[in-house]
This record gives sequence, structure tokens and C-alpha cells, in this order.
Amino acid sequence: MLKYLQDRIKDKNILILGFGREGRSTLKAFLEAGGARKLTIADQKELSLTSEVFSQKEFADYDLDGLGFCCGEDYQDHCDSYDLVMKSPGIVLKKEIGAYRCEILSQMQLFFEFYRDRIIGITGTKGKSTTTTLMHHILKESGLSAILAGNIGIPVFDILHEITDETLFVIELSCHQLEYMTVSPKWAVLLNIYEEHLDHYGTMDKYIAAKENVYHNQKPGDILFVNPDIKPSADVCRASIKTVAVDGDGEPDVVLSLPEDKKDTEFVLSYHDRNCTVIENRISLLGEHNYLDIAYVYGMCCEFGISDEDFLKGLQTYVPLPHRLQYVGCVDGISYYDDSISTIDETTIQALNTIKNADTVLVGGMDRGISYVNLEEYLNRSSVAHIILMEATGKRIYEEIMRDYPEFAHKERLYVVEHMEDAVSLAKEITKKGGSCILSPAAASYGIYKNFEERGDAFVRLLREEQK
Repeated sequence: MLKYLQDRIKDKNILILGFGREGRSTLKAFLEAGGARKLTIADQKELSLTSEVFSQKEFADYDLDGLGFCCGEDYQDHCDSYDLVMKSPGIVLKKEIGAYRCEILSQMQLFFEFYRDRIIGITGTKGKSTTTTLMHHILKESGLSAILAGNIGIPVFDILHEITDETLFVIELSCHQLEYMTVSPKWAVLLNIYEEHLDHYGTMDKYIAAKENVYHNQKPGDILFVNPDIKPSADVCRASIKTVAVDGDGEPDVVLSLPEDKKDTEFVLSYHDRNCTVIENRISLLGEHNYLDIAYVYGMCCEFGISDEDFLKGLQTYVPLPHRLQYVGCVDGISYYDDSISTIDETTIQALNTIKNADTVLVGGMDRGISYVNLEEYLNRSSVAHIILMEATGKRIYEEIMRDYPEFAHKERLYVVEHMEDAVSLAKEITKKGGSCILSPAAASYGIYKNFEERGDAFVRLLREEQK
């Protein structure tokens, strides 16, 4: 791959647009590959060779002489002065990509150009990290060579020295990574699409278009596993299309059969002539939404010839990622769950459906203007006794309920507080013993916390402080 990178950047003036984790990864890979005429870093933050980042160990083995900088508020204004711009995910270009005279690429584009026939690419608004890490875990447990990378927090250029001739890549793909992609993976998964990231895209159509790049450039013989609600037509996707759904929802290829009696403790996965029974108390993932993620992985595992025995072994040893309806402990007879990953109303509804003894839910975060009608209607019907609304979206939900839902059952269930600290203290006071309290914000954390991980960690820290 390094030789391929060398050929792609030879004699070019290159601008690395954005110098976060991926930007640093790109710089190191290009320095190692060699061949560029000039490398320049562009970032909103002021940087120079004397900046702290360049004194760290990760750059100790690289010759940085001649490295250029283009920093400040106008860091994007000079793109057309370069032959090639390497854009980091999440940076919003000031113009449509076609309006630039320079070539604009990304790590993911170059990696996919070289390795696409060995890539399992997984995307969706929700569930992609769980699906990606579970897929990787089962492949490894089944004896296959597999590397995890992508939006999970591992830039693909960081794994270049781990690759063998047998390596498969399980890559989590965000909408930002897919936005301008012109290559699609041989094996693709599109879990779902919900209203999200409208602060970046402006319209749902643009957001959906970015997600659909996971299959737009697939080839005949490739495979796409997809939610039936967003299944593309054959003239749009040339891959073999496999749908995944709960039994009774059309005629999916991969079927998740849930027990008719809620007292039953198993569910069944079916694909072609295979049927695999999963005992719920032997796995760590909770709830129908997670069982659907498992169904996608099962279908893919069948395609790779993994036996049901090996699939179940991997599923049963899988440890879920933190902040995804994670049980964090019992304090004074109350069970607490961290679902900080929840940034839309659908995931909060899923969490409350999963935790049967939910007594208190903490909702609210940064207001991106998304609709909360479905959540408000659900809360009206639900038996959740205490609904603690915090931050900007919490206040908006409260105002909308008071204004638009005169029939809302027992509005005294609603509590409005300012911040997480107030919410946790109140939850300790009002949640009944034997019940559960769930942090499931249905909103982004930006502007309040660095990310959903920091928000979840804050929730757990506050619980522990309350114990003292």
C-alpha cells in the first residue's frame, strides 16, 4: 500500500485539511511513503513545528523539515493552490466538491481503492459500532485474520503495518467518511437511516446520499445486507442485495424470530436453510435493536462460511462497547444504565423498551433541531414514572409537551433541570427502589461534553460521587 501511496502523491503539492487524529495519521503515512513535492497542514488551530503535537513520540522518527502550515480561520481558502487535498472527515467544505480545481481525497478513498475486495464496510445511523466490533470479534474467534478500523477510532493508515495477504478489514463507516467516496466495499452493511447530522448536511436527502455511497459503487458479485425500509433498487445497486428484518416484516433474507411469549429466553436467526438459536442469558447484548445487529452479523458470517457453533462461541464471548445501554451498577437498590450513545429519539425509545423496570430516564443535550414528536408520543404512552429533562433539548421537549399534548398522561412525571449534575441528584431522590434509571439523552453532547463517551463517563462519575 505504501508504494501505491507513493505513486498517488509523487511530485504533488499536498494539503492535509484538518490535523486531528486522521490528519496526523495521513501525514505520517505520506512521510513514510515519500514522493510528495510539498506537504502542508491546514487547520483552524494555529500550528507550527514548535507546537506540542510535533514533540510527541509519534513524530520522533520522521523528518519534518520543509513541512508547511496554513492555519487560522481562513485555513480552507487556499485549497486550489494545491494539487491534492486530503480532507479529514467532518470538515464541511466551503464549496461543492466539484467547484474546486484541486483533487480532494480522503484516507478511506485511497484505502478502498487498494483493498476494496477485502473490506466489510458497515454503516447506519445507529448500531454500526456494535455491529462492526461484533463482526470483527467473531471473525477473529473463528480463526480468520481480521483487522478493525475506521470510524471506530482507528484511522485506516494506522493499520498498514499489520496487514498480511490474508487480512480481512472490518471497517465502520460514518456519513462523513462516505460523503465523497467513489469506491464501495465488496461486502457492505447498511443498518438503518434516521434523522441525524442535519447541522452538517442541512437536508435529509444529502445525509441519505452520503450513507448510500456504501453501496452505490459496488460491483456484480458483491453483497449488501440492508434494512428492507431502505433497500435500493437493482438499477441503483449492482450487488446481491440481502434484507434483514424481524419475522413478519415482509419477506427478509435474514430473519430474526423473537419469542411470542415474553417469558421465553431465546430467539432464532435464519438465513437460507440455516437456523441458529440464541439463548439470551448467554449473551451480553440487550434488546431487539441489538438482536437485529446480531442478525446482520449472522448473515455475513454465513457468507464467510462460519459455522453456527463458531458464531455462537464468538457471540457469547463478545463484550459490548461502553455507553450503549451499559449496566453501570446498583446504588441504594436502584439499577443504573449508561446509554449516552443515544443521540436520537428512536434509540431512547429502544432503551426504554429494553429495560422493563425503567422508572427514571434522563433526556436532553444539544439542540440540533431534530423532531421529538415520536419520543413525546411514546413517553405519553409509557409507564416510566419519572422523566428528567435537561439541557437545551430537554427544555424544548418539556415546552412542546406542555403546549402540544394536553392529553399527556400525568404531566407531573416531567422534571426540568439544568445539567447532568442536577439530573443525577434528582434521580437518586425520586427513583423507586428496585427500579432502573437510564441515561438516554436522545441528543448530541457537543457544546456540553466533548463527545458521548465523555458524557457517559460524567454520568458514572456523578453516580460514584453520590455514593460517597
